[in-house]
Amino acid sequence: MGRLENKVAVITGGAGGLGKQTAQIFLDEGAKVSLIDLDKSKLDEIKAELGGDNVLTIEADVTKEDDVKNYVEKTVSEYGQIDVFFNNAGIIGDIAPIDEQSLDNFNKVTGINATGVFLGLKHVIPVMKEQKAGSIINTSSVDGLRGSPNLSPYSTSKHAVVGLTKTAALENSEFNIRVNSVHPAPVTGNMMETVEKGLSESQQNEQTEVKEALTDSVPLGRYAESEDIANVVLFLASDDSKFVTGSQYRVDGGMGATS
Repeated sequence: MGRLENKVAVITGGAGGLGKQTAQIFLDEGAKVSLIDLDKSKLDEIKAELGGDNVLTIEADVTKEDDVKNYVEKTVSEYGQIDVFFNNAGIIGDIAPIDEQSLDNFNKVTGINATGVFLGLKHVIPVMKEQKAGSIINTSSVDGLRGSPNLSPYSTSKHAVVGLTKTAALENSEFNIRVNSVHPAPVTGNMMETVEKGLSESQQNEQTEVKEALTDSVPLGRYAESEDIANVVLFLASDDSKFVTGSQYRVDGGMGATS
């Protein structure tokens, strides 16, 4: 307890399961939290569930630079600093082979998952430079470290997060800003239900069969839970990882050991 005492954390994708779970853990560790998402009503609901104290909610589209500047400025205005940035917003997009993917879907997915990460870095880093300290955690995926059939926009965007992470780590080490990425396996929740449904339709299999096959691909034999990921994010956010930067942290139940 207290690993983030007197720290301020910004979490994008704050209305999702991982965003909410990470916010709860950060609050338990003493942080003030700024939750960012397009879904304002869901943010308000989560704020009430978290108790409301030390929680700021801001509606924003992470693909729009003015919205990103606004959530950074509002957080600094409210709390005076940004010590931790969990750059987490993302979507899965349509599930189909490359030759059946639309350009609109490709642009939408890469816009949120890659451009959104870039814009967050662009506007949070100057705050951390001024402080000469900070920890940034970008959410990628196991699909950011391998190919993933039927998920080309998603996989492309998550590979881009790796490049942004390594580059930002090198550019900002002199300012004591650490930048790392997390790479979850399938995580229980709405996103994986979307994947299961999409693969079921494309493969003409029952959704339960698809879920079994995906579960079997994880050596530990289950999907991750949001808490599994959030605990690693906490490690990277805290001083426990003060000599870690530019790294890719698999939280994948052993999937990386198979390749």
